[in-house]
Amino acid sequence: MYQHKKHLFFDLDHTLWDFDKNSALTFKKIFDINNVEADLDSFLAVYAPINLAYWKLYREEKIDKTSLRFARLKDAFDALNIAISTRLIYKLSDDYITHLSTFNHLFDGTVAILDYLKPKYTLHIITNGFKEVQHGKLNKSGIAHYFETVTNSEMVGVKKPNSKIFKHALDLAKATADQSLMIGDNLEADILGALNFGIDALCFNYHNENIPDNIESVDQLLELKHYL
Repeated sequence: MYQHKKHLFFDLDHTLWDFDKNSALTFKKIFDINNVEADLDSFLAVYAPINLAYWKLYREEKIDKTSLRFARLKDAFDALNIAISTRLIYKLSDDYITHLSTFNHLFDGTVAILDYLKPKYTLHIITNGFKEVQHGKLNKSGIAHYFETVTNSEMVGVKKPNSKIFKHALDLAKATADQSLMIGDNLEADILGALNFGIDALCFNYHNENIPDNIESVDQLLELKHYL
C-alpha cells in the first residue's frame, strides 16, 4: 500500500522504544536510590494515567517541561496518600531523567523491521520527548544508525500534532509530504497530526485502542511488512 513512499518517519517512545517497561525499571531504581517506601505496582498504576494527562497538556502548550516533570510525580504520590517533600520530588524528577535512558528495551520486532526497511526507505524520527534523553535512548538501544534525521519538539519549539514540527522534519529530511509516511502510537499527536499536515500515517496500536476504520493500523511492528 505504501511501497511507493521514500521517507518513513517514526515516533520513538511507545513505538520503537518500550517506554512503559523502561520507565518502570527506572522508577524501581530511583526509589531504591532515594529510599522511597512506596509499592511500585501501586505507584505505576496511578502514575501512568496522570503522566498521559500531563503530556497532553504539554503537547497543547498549556504547561512547561518543569511543571510536567514535577506535577506528575506529586499528583501520583498524593493519590496514594504518601507524604513526600518538595525537595525529594525534584530529586526524583532529576534522577528519573538521568537514569531513564540506561534501560533500553525495544518492542518486539524493532530491530528486525528496521533491518527490513533500511535498504528500501530513508528512515527518520519525530519525537516530543525531552531532547536530553531522546538521543541517549537511540544511541544506547543501538538503533541510532538506522535514522538519517531526528526531529525533536524542543528543536522546533512546538510539539506534535502541531504542523510546524512535521514541516521541520520534512525540510530536514529534504522530503515532500507525498513521499512520506508517519508511523506512531499516538492517535492525536502522531496520526492525526500527520494526516492534517498531508502526510499519510499508520498507527502502531500497541495500546489496543479503538482505531477509526479509515486509519490503517498494526498491532505488531513486523506487520509493517504487509504495507511496506
